[in-house]
Amino acid sequence: MTTIRGLIFDYGGVLWDMRWDITHALEQEHGLRERAITETLYGSDTWRKLEVGVGDREVWLQGAHRELEGVAGRELPPLHQRWREQQHLIAPNIDLIRRLRPPYKTGVLSNADNTLLYRLKETHGIIDLFDDVVCSADVGMAKPDPRIYTLAASRLGLPAEECVFVDDMESNVHAAREAGMHAILFLVFEGHSLESQLADLGVRAGS
Repeated sequence: MTTIRGLIFDYGGVLWDMRWDITHALEQEHGLRERAITETLYGSDTWRKLEVGVGDREVWLQGAHRELEGVAGRELPPLHQRWREQQHLIAPNIDLIRRLRPPYKTGVLSNADNTLLYRLKETHGIIDLFDDVVCSADVGMAKPDPRIYTLAASRLGLPAEECVFVDDMESNVHAAREAGMHAILFLVFEGHSLESQLADLGVRAGS
């Protein structure tokens, strides 16, 4: 059995609670169709370019708001911003990562714009928990591209088969397995325990 030495975490949904319930509440409050808020923000070509390093964050945010107003057919308050204001770190997972170091190497692999490193360091103050951070915008490719998983493992100095990848999207988890990694689907809104999921793979944290 391969020894697991590296643990690689997605940001949104694994380190950071996206609070999808807030989007549903805002959509109902403002008479919007289901998923209108998330789709206008993350379903656009502008986002797909931004997550591989092409474009401007503010242009994306402003465009998403205009698109949402187009869906509603009227002016709206800044609903994407209101959603973001309710998001927060997933405290049990952050504590877990602290207890996993050492002996495990830890990394982040996220489809994100190029503010991710700033957020981890300056906003959240948790950059010291990770040996490496692979941000899609900084490397010009995004999950589920198999190359990005290989890159994340190699930057930890490990082969893919010695790494576990944790994500909240089934397609990304499947791609990680195809790249040779162990992989876990973690869903905070389903009450998953990442500590238990990792323990099932033989990965145990200190107290």
